Amino acid sequence: MRDPEPCRIKHTEDTEQQTELIEDNEEKEELSESEEKNHVRSGEKPKQKDLNKKRAKKSFTCTQCGMSFTCKYNLDVHMRVHTGEKPFTCDQCGKSFSQSATLKHHMNIHTREKLYTCNQCGKTFLWASVLKKHLKVHTKEKPHSCHLCGKSFSCLEHLKVHQKIHTAVREYMCFECEKTFTTATCLKLHERIHTGEKPYKCSHCDKRFSVLSNLKTHERIHTGEKPFTCDQCGKSFTQSSSLKEHMNIHTREKLYTCDQCGKSFRQSSSLKKHMNIHTREKLYTCDECAKTFLRASYLKKHLRVHIKEECNSCNLCGKSFSHLQSLKLHQKIHTGVREYMCFECEKTFTTAGCLKLHERIHTGEKPYHCTVCGKCFKHESSLHTHTQRYHSK
Repeated sequence: MRDPEPCRIKHTEDTEQQTELIEDNEEKEELSESEEKNHVRSGEKPKQKDLNKKRAKKSFTCTQCGMSFTCKYNLDVHMRVHTGEKPFTCDQCGKSFSQSATLKHHMNIHTREKLYTCNQCGKTFLWASVLKKHLKVHTKEKPHSCHLCGKSFSCLEHLKVHQKIHTAVREYMCFECEKTFTTATCLKLHERIHTGEKPYKCSHCDKRFSVLSNLKTHERIHTGEKPFTCDQCGKSFTQSSSLKEHMNIHTREKLYTCDQCGKSFRQSSSLKKHMNIHTREKLYTCDECAKTFLRASYLKKHLRVHIKEECNSCNLCGKSFSHLQSLKLHQKIHTGVREYMCFECEKTFTTAGCLKLHERIHTGEKPYHCTVCGKCFKHESSLHTHTQRYHSK
């Protein structure tokens, strides 16, 4: 019999579930018949030799891989692994499955029915097995340790996935682009790039997503839910990553440093934007006046100058603005909110930009330097004025 081509077997969730279900059925049959035959008392396990005898009676053998079964039904179900037959189809998204039990589990994605609740934190889950794994978060139990680096995990499956980092085994391969992955789940998510499948639909607006976590994050736009709260100032966020970035305001930690001028930033995206100051690369040009901009967002805002669009009006004085952000800044004149405070002198400001410029008084920072004479400036506008006055021909 031919061995399947290595690294080309498509491992799917359906295949794994089929094997588990069939093995469970086989084991139950063996235990049941062995107990009945030997009149085993309640609670007493059958002898291993009885199980061995029973296993020897598996008369239904797969012609493709040689796996044997005691029941023809189990063989028929198993054959779907080789034939690819999926007779059970979801009427919501059209996805097909090889077993009815798998379809039943899948339907929970659409109904959003979560029957299993954690008694520690109230979080709900679609399946009991997921709740069981979640409970280990509260017990802090991590019984599974990596023998190579010592890192511990609460679930054995997480340890197995982690160990592939050391072994570099990537056994799941995409048939479309031949990219490889360490887990079947990662492959499954990747394949949606090629198929365009988006099985997760927003119950509020018809928007669909390929990843469940993206749907959950999106739905918070509709519900207004902000589950991630800063323990320093009480501000809440829809995503944990946003909270993590926000915390840098309190810690004042700046991990990203410019290799041109030494200035540090709390976010990598801020450093990336800052680098344009040194390169002076302006890739975005206005079709109306030929003015160039460092970023597409700046050009988009600028275009409103030409179309005279002013759709954001202040409900207190009626003044209109082309940008929503400009309206929000304006409204602080009425409310008197000055939420940005200098830690050195406790002076307050309405915007983070104003605070940033003010802090240079204390730090002496001059990030803008002239490429002709080397003179440095605190403000970009000052550098521009200097260049025009002394170095323009």
